Amino acid sequence: MQSIAKLSEFAGHLRSLIRATSNAETVWADNSFGELASTLFELQRELNGPYRTLCLAGAKVENPKPQNWKDIPAVPTSAFKDLELSCLPTNDRTTVFHSSGTTEHRPSRQSLAVYEESLLAWFCTQIQIRQQIPIISLTPPPELAPHSSLVYMFETLGRKFGTDGSMFVGNIGEDGGWTLNFQATLEALRQCTEMERPILILGTAFLHVHLLDYLTENNIRFNLPAGSQVMETGGYKGRSRSIPKDELHHLVCERLGISEANIICEYGMSELSSQAYAHVSHQLRSHRRKEAHFENPNGIPPQSPGLPSLRGYPGIDAANIYNPERVAPSAVHIATRELRFPRWARVQIISPETGHEVNEGETGLIRVFDLANVFSVMAIQTEDLGIRRGDGFELVGRASLAETRGCSLMAI
Repeated sequence: MQSIAKLSEFAGHLRSLIRATSNAETVWADNSFGELASTLFELQRELNGPYRTLCLAGAKVENPKPQNWKDIPAVPTSAFKDLELSCLPTNDRTTVFHSSGTTEHRPSRQSLAVYEESLLAWFCTQIQIRQQIPIISLTPPPELAPHSSLVYMFETLGRKFGTDGSMFVGNIGEDGGWTLNFQATLEALRQCTEMERPILILGTAFLHVHLLDYLTENNIRFNLPAGSQVMETGGYKGRSRSIPKDELHHLVCERLGISEANIICEYGMSELSSQAYAHVSHQLRSHRRKEAHFENPNGIPPQSPGLPSLRGYPGIDAANIYNPERVAPSAVHIATRELRFPRWARVQIISPETGHEVNEGETGLIRVFDLANVFSVMAIQTEDLGIRRGDGFELVGRASLAETRGCSLMAI
């Protein structure tokens, strides 16, 4: 019980730190982050039985203590399928979020208070909402998707920033997938346009494609009020045609009448409590293209430090990872979307060949250390590919042979 109390105390302290820094330019130094990460790791290893087992299974000593936050053992997202990776007793868990793949559900549990603190603080700095505005969520409402962390996220944003005119315009299809109520969506867009007030549209990439295809097929265009913004998150995976980001964003600008600068990309998952955001920017960059080949013949990433072999989990085909930063450059203007997590989270791009962090501009698997994951596991190894860009990253997509993640079909 004392350890649970310490974990709750840590959560309260973290919330205070998030509130204190959310409106300031103060950047958390690595040593400060490292101290917090070390404290949280010790508590999670003690209270989270499955995580402790994973940590000790591959350790050379009984209670290894990482010398650096980068050495804290990361749990693959695939482990959430089979393991109860929570520090809380079952009776103390109030909410379950499912990340729904093609056939299975994966519960991941979080402290909603810390989750909301992290969500709202970082969202405020990225979206720059100065007053309450109508928010149109392309997803189903919470009563139809009670276990979706993405819907919970949109509902939380609506409570904080939305006006009475905010609404969810999505439905659940016969196959359990998400669809759009096109008439409700068009009516909401028309009303907001007539009111001449900026609006915020939230949705997964595939729901945006459904809307944009409908507008194109029916030759409908909107000229949304100045300052209107669109946020897109998630993937496609059979729910719509899959199109490149540039094309998606071009259609958003063309059919909704907003500038590309007002399109925001979001990266998150139900196993995390914090999100990464990116604004589209254009810059002159040396653009290089070459296949990246790795020696691992099985295509399975090496184990994280202190963790047992991951061969029991779905593999990553390292040989099919595409690295766009490897041959003779040619200077071109390209749109970049460098995603960044808040100060209370860190990201690494890990080589599936060596298990170490890649160099600037190289591609690897995204690993996130999220302090807001107080009551589950702080260090998460994803199956997503990213290009290292300073302390941020560009999202490439899913690694070959990685399991379909929930946001691809329904949403996280």
